[in-house]
Amino acid sequence: MLANFLAAALPLLLHAHVHALPQGSPSSVPADTSLPVVTFSTSVASPTVPLTNTLPSQVPLPPVQAWCPSQIFCAGELLQTVNLAQVYSDAKTVVDKPTNKPSQQVLSDFNAIDSSSTTEGDIVSFMDNDFRGEGLELEAVAEPNFNPNPAFLSSVKDPLIRAWSQTVHTFWTQLIRNTNQSALCPEGTEDGPCESSLIPLNHTYVIPGGRFREQYYWDSYWILVGLLKSELFDVANATLQNFMDEIEKFGFIPNGGRIYYLNRSQPPLFVQMLSEYTAATNDTSILHRALPLAEVEMSWWSNNRSVSVTSPFTNQSYTMFHYAANNTAPRPESYLEDYMTANDPTLTTPLTEDQRSDLYSELASGAETGWDYSSRWAAQPFAGGTNDTNPLLRSLNVRNLIPVCLNSMLYNAHIKLSDFYNNPEFKNSTANAQHNEIATNIRNGILDLMWDSSKLAFYDFNLTANGRSGIFTAATFYPLWNNIFPDEILNSTENAFGFFSALNMVLNRYNGTFPATFLETGQQWDAPNAWPPHQYIALQALAALPSNIKIPTLSSLTGSQSTFDLIPSGQIGVSEDALPGQKIIGTSGNATKSGSAADINMLNGTVVNGGNATSGESWVFTLERELANRYIASALCSWHATGGSIPGVLPRLSDQELNVTQSANNTGNMFEKFSISDIDSAGSGGEYTVQAGFGWTNGVALWAASQYGDVLVAPNCPDLLAQVAQTSTSSTSTNAALSVQAVPSATTWLGMLVVAALTIIV
Repeated sequence: MLANFLAAALPLLLHAHVHALPQGSPSSVPADTSLPVVTFSTSVASPTVPLTNTLPSQVPLPPVQAWCPSQIFCAGELLQTVNLAQVYSDAKTVVDKPTNKPSQQVLSDFNAIDSSSTTEGDIVSFMDNDFRGEGLELEAVAEPNFNPNPAFLSSVKDPLIRAWSQTVHTFWTQLIRNTNQSALCPEGTEDGPCESSLIPLNHTYVIPGGRFREQYYWDSYWILVGLLKSELFDVANATLQNFMDEIEKFGFIPNGGRIYYLNRSQPPLFVQMLSEYTAATNDTSILHRALPLAEVEMSWWSNNRSVSVTSPFTNQSYTMFHYAANNTAPRPESYLEDYMTANDPTLTTPLTEDQRSDLYSELASGAETGWDYSSRWAAQPFAGGTNDTNPLLRSLNVRNLIPVCLNSMLYNAHIKLSDFYNNPEFKNSTANAQHNEIATNIRNGILDLMWDSSKLAFYDFNLTANGRSGIFTAATFYPLWNNIFPDEILNSTENAFGFFSALNMVLNRYNGTFPATFLETGQQWDAPNAWPPHQYIALQALAALPSNIKIPTLSSLTGSQSTFDLIPSGQIGVSEDALPGQKIIGTSGNATKSGSAADINMLNGTVVNGGNATSGESWVFTLERELANRYIASALCSWHATGGSIPGVLPRLSDQELNVTQSANNTGNMFEKFSISDIDSAGSGGEYTVQAGFGWTNGVALWAASQYGDVLVAPNCPDLLAQVAQTSTSSTSTNAALSVQAVPSATTWLGMLVVAALTIIV
């Protein structure tokens, strides 16, 4: 259904008064450590219109993309026609299905369909007859070196958190994959038995989960962090070997393991993965192969994603980096979404062919950022409000932004390469100096172009405006995570707290963790969504602060002030009364948006679900403890609310309770993103339904358990049944609450598209 493509993913929205999870046995983890069986399911055609309906008219085909020449899985007549038929609820399903016939036969079968009167039934029959189930080129594999009791568990004091961490540790067994050689289609042969979009990998890897059924680039960093805590060193090594194979083959690491990702990469964390792996294992032998290939990757970023920027503040020039995918067609995995963004019949001004091509490049570049999509990248972040995302997407300006996160990661990559070349085994003074020089240039550029000393935050640099962006985002934490510190932070505890004051506000005001932004646009990398990697990065940024900053004081409030008043003027770019709303647990209303009453989670020395206050702890560690606990609460409570249980430790909720989350037949979901207002809930928004699995969520949970195990405590989770009663007395129905975006029905929208398409063609 088109609504599934273009509406935000439905959150679980489960609020209520809190209740404590059972504590379980005080001294043991669950005895049942049996590993789950992995089963695959494939999509069944689910058209939303009668099979006799003819397909709507189409706009002209986009240009053939040189980087993606397949006539089946890349932009072209077949892919456009199949997507307009909306045979499946997710466009990615189409391009993840290998054919069950030779390529030429598939194309012949498609061409045999009468293009002047193609019906929905024609496309359903074509897909059923010529394609196999999506993802069947992959296979689940047993992990022979799986240790059910990795060492980090012993550092987790709370029995429930320890038992749950051990359970999360077993989730890797559901996500480990190999290429299924018996189902693999030969590469580069048009007359072979089948064709597939898969990039075959030679080694084992971990997938994120859900629709993300192949290896992904930046997801794998947090997956690897978790694998190392789980002592799955062989899988971590294999993950890195796959990336090295891709660098050898393509000259860079693509976004993911499909041919339709070969025009873009993702946030560059390969060198950091090498550093994490070698630090945890002392296995430096991998560097003999890895270092030359890391040089290749760094050259790719330099040759394809660098730009010279002259500072309007100092007149100094720097070589900086941006995201900029070469693309003039809809992304194959999101073909219908991109097509509808460019040809939305509800928008009165049709785009020219050149404008569509430019938009498709912006959409692909936004996907390369990993933050697809966010108001952060938009020239008009409020276009369309919170219900219509297409006006915002049409204003994407990704290629003209110099992202603080990307440049911070590349700075760190060059620093780590420099360090590797200091190792006696790999000593190279010339390479060491070169990487130090590049890193110094990037660092200076970040501090000059992106650091605002009055607002005490980092912002992207906007080439179009020749100034800093006005959008405050979680990317502000990336420089500190990568050891880039402005003098204002190093020299002042007050300024250091000011830098983290928005995080302090979130923990006191909201039930969840730190959002991507404070703007509500309907995009998934905006409020109210909070993402696991950002919590990890914020925690690492706090931990990286120098010891002179970590004093046992915290800015205090007076009178009717709220924690918002502690934020430097203009830092987050949102007035207090314009912040996202916060549901009060156990009531039918939202908290007030201003004044001391807005801090509904403030306790004496801590926050709700923030762990226990400790005498004499620094303000820095207070925030670390609170955020780590809140992240664990978000992951654990939403898992429990969707059917998760631990024998002898955490009983399963009743069917009546699980019916609230439609999870009576479920066994618990680890979601890719969370809600800042409800720790029983998944996140929302974006162009696909919320995903469960989930690689980076698991990795950050295991890392947090290992790092903060001595201060984590069992969370209080919202009562599901209380929310039902609360909703029934509210003027807003449950169904209305679940509706994240108002979108036309598929039939209505495509009907309008017929008129728009004819107008464009004429």
